[in-house]
Amino acid sequence: MQEKGNISIHTENIFPIIKKFLYSDHEIFLRELVSNAVDASQKIKRLASIGEYAGELGALKVTVSFDKEAKIITISDAGLGMTADEIKKYINQIAFSGATEFVEKYKDKGDEKAIIGHFGLGFYSAFMVAERVDIISKSYQEGAEAVKWTCDGSTEFEISEATREARGTDVILHIAEDSLEFLEEFKIKQILDKYCKFLPIEIEFQEKIINNPTPIWAKSPSELTDEDYLKFYEELYPFSEKPLFWIHLNVDYPFNLTGILYFPKVKNELQLQREKIQLYSRQVFITDEVKDVVPEFLMLLHGVIDSPDIPLNVSRSFLQADSNVKKINSYITKKVADKLAELFKADRKGFEEKFENIGLFVKYGMISDEKFYDRAKDYCLLQNVDGKYFTLNEYAEFAQENQKDKNDDVVYLYASDAKAQDSFIQSAKKRGYDVLKLDSVLDNHFINQLETKLVKTNLKRVDADTIEKLIDKGLALEVVLSETEKETVKKVFEEVINDKSKVVALEAMPVDELPAIITQNEFMRRMSDMARVGGGGMGMFGAMPNNYIVSVNANHASVAKILQTTDAEEQKKLAKQVYDLALLSQNMLTGADLTAFIQRTALAL
Repeated sequence: MQEKGNISIHTENIFPIIKKFLYSDHEIFLRELVSNAVDASQKIKRLASIGEYAGELGALKVTVSFDKEAKIITISDAGLGMTADEIKKYINQIAFSGATEFVEKYKDKGDEKAIIGHFGLGFYSAFMVAERVDIISKSYQEGAEAVKWTCDGSTEFEISEATREARGTDVILHIAEDSLEFLEEFKIKQILDKYCKFLPIEIEFQEKIINNPTPIWAKSPSELTDEDYLKFYEELYPFSEKPLFWIHLNVDYPFNLTGILYFPKVKNELQLQREKIQLYSRQVFITDEVKDVVPEFLMLLHGVIDSPDIPLNVSRSFLQADSNVKKINSYITKKVADKLAELFKADRKGFEEKFENIGLFVKYGMISDEKFYDRAKDYCLLQNVDGKYFTLNEYAEFAQENQKDKNDDVVYLYASDAKAQDSFIQSAKKRGYDVLKLDSVLDNHFINQLETKLVKTNLKRVDADTIEKLIDKGLALEVVLSETEKETVKKVFEEVINDKSKVVALEAMPVDELPAIITQNEFMRRMSDMARVGGGGMGMFGAMPNNYIVSVNANHASVAKILQTTDAEEQKKLAKQVYDLALLSQNMLTGADLTAFIQRTALAL
């Protein structure tokens, strides 16, 4: 038997199969061919299970081998095999998928989703790296003879008799000169590890099984222990810290989805490492670019998502438009929110201990997803500088008692750097006020969101102004200085500071407050901080110069001391010391100015 002919290409599908443009990444050829071999193996297994194949199944493993000298890569399986007529139908008619017909025929007899089903168009990815491809196949059907199909990448093919004892298929790639890199053992192993690590049929390479056919996401959670989940995490991310906890996803309606999402330890860094969640379709690796499948804020998670409703040859435009992908995205968001609520209710103390790590997920989700905000507001925690945690409702009730201003608005004071802002924190505590710790990279955005959500509530950084102005109770203190004295003090400080970006203002403050403080306009400072983190449209604020107010405590003893001396130089020395103390309290005193301050202070001892 020998036959020559032309491959029938359906015109609407001609572009996707052009040799060099079928896929952007040429290494995909191995994923496609191994997936096809797995598909053929699962088909014969399925036929045996429903009594339509009575022969011995034997070992259904797929073998990948190569011969560097002969420039050949071979993918062999013991699956369904093909007759000459089937090769003509499934290989020569490119637009036709053998898996589609198989699923249609047997869909009433079991789970048609178990078939990977890309023997057809995907097969032609072989020609991205091969100058010639041979198929030697023998069908499982009784009396079937082995057959060989050969094609050099053109539309011409040849079918002839072949020798093969057992059922199954060998796909033999004669590698082209421009693709010899794929004949290196490490390269083949790298591709198999990436795409075939969890395929449901054993894959053999260099006499070793290189995959795990039964990954834990394909099992029922009731079969698994914590140790199983931790072991799998280590398999995915060797040398990583243990995760905090995980979520096992398992849904079959209105879409199919399995997977495991791990919460890693993430503290004060926005680690959007997009390669940390892997997307699979029936255990075949698709991509680690899971944006659109997973909500943006959950890109911080690690793990695996597997959905047969996402095709192998997925594109960004498909992900954005597909209704199933949108449903999956919503489902994952809800599942994560429910898991966090469950942990909070079951063990609040344990949840508080983890919140330093998971707070970033929660806040990011609340900022970026309105539905997630509604779910998370009951377990999102605020921590004060003393380490005590409150829910949003608890803190609102707590602050109502003492932190209302003259307009009946509640003021939340917060520190973005508790150590650097300690003197301001102590000032607030003297008045009986509480100070929150909001120092994560997202907190500027989170603060803005809280102000839009919380009724008659303002958030103010503890060093943004004098404490009397931050929570203005309407109780005005009096300045003990005359107008002439005020002008004298202001002039001395302006001469010492000599900086147009800093405005001097004399304020009536308690005598036990600092002699001077430096503050920045709250709105401008917040916008600048958000611009640094990466807030949309905030770039202009990040580029604007900083302006500060130097608030001199007119009632402080140091001001009285400045007025008591008549020596102008002595007045400036005293004012310089007060000003440097104010700079020091804001971490703004550096270099030679800091050295000079230390030396002056040491001499005064």
